[in-house]
Parts: sequence; structure tokens; C-alpha cells
Amino acid sequence: MAADERTGAHRSEARVHALGDSLSGTNLERAGDHNQRVTLQAVRAAGAPITRADIADLTGLTAPAIANITKRLLNDGMILKAGRQLGGRGQPATKLVVNPDGAFSIGLNIDRDHIAIVALDFLGNVRARSCREVHFAMPEEVVAFFKAEVNKIIADKAINLDRLIGIGIGIPEDLGRVPVANRPDAYRIWSEVDIASLFADILPVTAPVYVENDAAAAAIGEMQFGHGLRHRSFIYTIISAGLGGGLVIDGHYYRGADGRSGEIGFLPVKDETGHAHSLEDMVSLYSLYDYLRKAGFEVSTPEDLETLSPAAQATVEAWLDRAAEHLFEPFLVMSCAINPEAHFIGGRMPATYIEELCARLNAKFDAFKHRIKTISPVKRAELAVDAAARGAGILPFNDRFLPIREALMKTG
Repeated sequence: MAADERTGAHRSEARVHALGDSLSGTNLERAGDHNQRVTLQAVRAAGAPITRADIADLTGLTAPAIANITKRLLNDGMILKAGRQLGGRGQPATKLVVNPDGAFSIGLNIDRDHIAIVALDFLGNVRARSCREVHFAMPEEVVAFFKAEVNKIIADKAINLDRLIGIGIGIPEDLGRVPVANRPDAYRIWSEVDIASLFADILPVTAPVYVENDAAAAAIGEMQFGHGLRHRSFIYTIISAGLGGGLVIDGHYYRGADGRSGEIGFLPVKDETGHAHSLEDMVSLYSLYDYLRKAGFEVSTPEDLETLSPAAQATVEAWLDRAAEHLFEPFLVMSCAINPEAHFIGGRMPATYIEELCARLNAKFDAFKHRIKTISPVKRAELAVDAAARGAGILPFNDRFLPIREALMKTG
């Protein structure tokens, strides 16, 4: 590698510096695996072709170490050469990019109101997608849907099965136990079955199955492939059939003692009449559907929300006002307690509604800026659409290739 690879480069530091210590190399026992992970992360997070010298600057690893790691990644097909950098003295420096075809995964999101599947490449791009709007689907229906869609993915050659590294499943915690309106008694089976085993033998190739809370999966996806590339610490809230969340602190997903960090859906609140409810009873897609139904508008899917009449739209505006009122204090408390850079909202609610909700919350926060020095801005998540399914699909990448504390600490 020429010494002047360090000169004349167009750096992408504004994007990657936020990854902080996740791009720091190590000399610990698992150094080889970790250093390969941070090198791959540096190439991926740059968002543009990057030289070996820039990778060395970002990771703190030596030039010979980067040369050896990138050679191995090139041989494994995880990164590609993307031309040479001109303008400096000596031999032009080779620029590197992530190979989107280097690895693939399948993500599945199971929820009370839908089933969604995505096939992802290593850049997080969706190569295939399917969603079925169905309320309280039973395990056999979900498995049949998964089989049918996987067969389509294979027939269409949307991904290279030889490079499929896993299946990720995002599913709400205690899916079969949480009481919601119209839930059939048989639906409790979801809290009794082994989720991973349902899908372990469906693919024609062997692939591990990862199961995660849907909100945690969405937060991890945002951390690795969304706004997390620019924000080291953030709160993530997902508005789906229910209401969930997760925390990312210093570039790492924080699970909490029982894996329920950021879960505000069960907080007690009161409605306009003073009756007690959980927060997700007041802020969720099911809550919005019920609010519209009581006003005389029959709605049962996110697509229905895209084609509302002006009168129904006015009802949505009223619901957004109410939702902001209920979310304001929990969001403010989390902002003060954690001091993150931002608070992101994702989920299946239409993007315009999420953005309007964010605007309402930020307006409420503005009234307190003279008393509270720092309040995290609320923004729409980058991976808002299919957030849980895409987040689930990112779980295999997270485990195999990306720098996480758990990988550095493993001994087996």
C-alpha cells in the first residue's frame, strides 16, 4: 500500500465518526474476528468507496493489518474493488466497497395484524418483499405463508442461496398473552410454541434462525443500517399493532436486565374520561383503527389509512393530537434520563402520520427548552417501513459480520 493513500482522499468522516468505538480494533483474544468485523463495518458505513488508509485511520489498526484483512474480505467476496483514487503522488490507491451480494438473509415479522417477509442483501437492500394483512394468524398459517414466499424468492432468484447466512424473526414479546380486543383464545399458542423450530427446516439449505422481540429487531436494524450510522445513542419507538421500543447507547443495543429496554407500551395512562389504560391502548395502529371506527370510519390496514376521506382525515388529526399528548411525558422522561442524540419513531403507520406526530412532539418540547437544556429531537426512523421485518433480516448480519459487544466477548 502506497504511503500517499493517505493524501487527497474524499473522506466520509461525517457519516462514520458516529460509530465511535464500534470501529476500534483490538488486541484481545478474539482480535482477529473483531478486527475483521470493524474493518468490514468501516467499508460498509462509509457510504462511498474508501481506501485502506482511510480504514486504518478510522479503526486504529495498522496498515499491514488492514492489508491482510481486506485481502481476506476480497477473497471471500464480502468487499469489492471500486477503482483507484487519483491525484496523489505514487501509485493510485485502491478504493473498496461492500459487495451487496456478499451475504443474504431473510427477515420475517409476525404480528397481530400482519405477516411480512423480506429478503435482504448485505447493504440492507430489499431484494424481495411480501406482506399479508391478516389479524391473529395462527402458526400454521404463518408457516404456510413463509413457505410460499420463500419458494417465490427461490424461483425468482432474488438472492443467492449459497450465500444465505440466516433467517431472522421479529415477533412481539408475549404475543399470545397480551390482552387485545378480539384476540381469539387459541392465539395463546404463540406463547407456547418454539418459534425457531417452526422455520428451521423449510429452506433447501441449512441456515440458523434468530428470534428477537420485534421492537428490538427494528432498533438493531436502525442502528446498523439506518440513522444509527450517524447517531451513537438513540431511543427507538415502533408503532405497530402495539407499541414497543428499544435503546441504543454508545453504538450498541442495550437490552436491559430482561431484554425490555425502551418498552413503554404498558405504562399506565388515562383517557379523556379518566379511565385507566396502557399506553399502547392509546397509541398504536389498533388504537387508531378503533378511534376511526368509533367516528364511523371502517379501517383495518395501513393501506386503508392512505385513502381516507377529508372527514376521516380530520379524525386522524385529532388522534395524532391525543397520541402526542400521551407520548409527551414518557418521551421527555426518557430524553432527560438517557440524554440520547435523537428519538426515532418507526413502524407501519403511514410516513406522513409519523412525521406529523414527530412535529407535534417537537413543538411540545420547544415549550420546555427554557427549563430543560437538552431535549432529544423526535424524527421518523430511516427504516420505518417494514422496520421489524428488515430489522429481523439484519439479525444474521449482526451476529456474523458486524461489530457488537457480544461477538467480542464470546469464547466459544
